[in-house]
Amino acid sequence: MSNNSETAVKASVFSIIGNTSLAIIKFLGGYFGNSYALIADAIESTTDVFSSILVFLGLKYSSRPADDNHPYGHGKAEALITFLVVLSLIVAAVIIGYESIQNIITPHESPKPFTLIILGGIIIFKEMSYQYVLKKSRETNSSSLKADAWHHRSDAITSLMAFIGITISLVMGDGWEIADDITALIASGFIIYNAYKILRPALGEIMDEDLYGYENEKIKIIARKVPGVLAVEKCIIRKSGMLYFVDMHAVVSGSLSVAEGHAISHLIKDRVREIMPQVGDVLVHIEPDFVSIEEYHKNFKKIKNKI
Repeated sequence: MSNNSETAVKASVFSIIGNTSLAIIKFLGGYFGNSYALIADAIESTTDVFSSILVFLGLKYSSRPADDNHPYGHGKAEALITFLVVLSLIVAAVIIGYESIQNIITPHESPKPFTLIILGGIIIFKEMSYQYVLKKSRETNSSSLKADAWHHRSDAITSLMAFIGITISLVMGDGWEIADDITALIASGFIIYNAYKILRPALGEIMDEDLYGYENEKIKIIARKVPGVLAVEKCIIRKSGMLYFVDMHAVVSGSLSVAEGHAISHLIKDRVREIMPQVGDVLVHIEPDFVSIEEYHKNFKKIKNKI
């Protein structure tokens, strides 16, 4: 397993432990504190536990090396896991929304003041968790870990909304008991929005969509600095798991031998992978640069006549 994979797996284990602990704390606090917003938070944290386990399993599987049946590795499994994580977010949002509406139309007591202390600690911990996991997702280039990070952020949002709702119901008194449930309903909308933000890049990864403009330009700059490369005609990137796979057309002098062109292509590949470790492979097609179109046709005819 690579260093990136090990880092991502450790971050997913952190999420599993954190979400499990918080789900228990939230449920007990919501049950004894008479706060459905806090219980709704516990429901989301429970789905977070399962999604974090999926991320953990997905990272372990996607880090497997290439084999005969999977010559490009198993990285696409990570994007598929991201879809399941998004699905769990949507399910949690629907459950929270439905139960919030039921509580809005059903009279109930205001939450207990001590629930605010619980929520305050949860908000701080969840935002710190989001920042930590997001940092690791950027370091490892993991889409499923990024989805897991947004789980932490959505949890922080629902906890913040619950904090606001409970504060309103306690300050305003009788008649404002439903503020707790209204904020839980609003939070469910935030969760669905975050689910879309997570789904969009994962879908692009599965469809090999061109989403890597910065990486593309960086690779072209590296290739152009390789001795013998006159220009980069084409550069296409697709992502599989934590790695990028690059297809490139490099222009070299038409007077070079096949062996010299071959050596340049390997030099490009080595230089790109040296500077950008997140690149799994580079396939370089060598294009000859001829002085004129007449010379191009002349050389083409020579080659054709030899075939």
